[in-house]
Amino acid sequence: MDYAKLTAQARQATEELLQAAHLETGDIFVVGCSSSEIMGGRIGKDSSMEAAAAVLAGVLPPLQEQGVYLAAQCCEHLNRSIVIEREAAKANGYQIVSAIPQPHAGGSWATNCWQRFNDPVLVEEVRAAAGMDIGGTLIGMHLRRVAVPVRLSMDHIGQAILLCARTRPPFIGGSRAVYSQEEVR
Repeated sequence: MDYAKLTAQARQATEELLQAAHLETGDIFVVGCSSSEIMGGRIGKDSSMEAAAAVLAGVLPPLQEQGVYLAAQCCEHLNRSIVIEREAAKANGYQIVSAIPQPHAGGSWATNCWQRFNDPVLVEEVRAAAGMDIGGTLIGMHLRRVAVPVRLSMDHIGQAILLCARTRPPFIGGSRAVYSQEEVR
């Protein structure tokens, strides 16, 4: 596997989604990542710390440049909980839970993020403004309402299918409601 190529793909996907999602400083960007799927294996069966590290090397810098927090989804064994910086957990009022991700209990992705973050904590859930699902990890439970699919110029990272979403506020009020400032003017 060409790990430099994985890093480049992850960076490009992150930059494209950031551009489409119009995130603000302090927003949360959730990523679920199956290193097994990236390597051509079956999710949860062929975990690769190297592949996960390569993806993290591509995802994290563009987020940091924009002041956006990365929320790293763990695998099913930790109930798809989230590794996030303590600062983000506190700012958003998230309940911190006790566990430390490992490659086979949390996944290689979450383990790499735990090791790389400045002050990592685990939380049960977040409400992210955008997210990337690399390899069918089911990030929807961690997105704010309403999720809007985003098509990028790529649909895979390594051999894993890539699905992305941004979010928007729900529309309320029915047919007489006004949804943009332009309609008011």
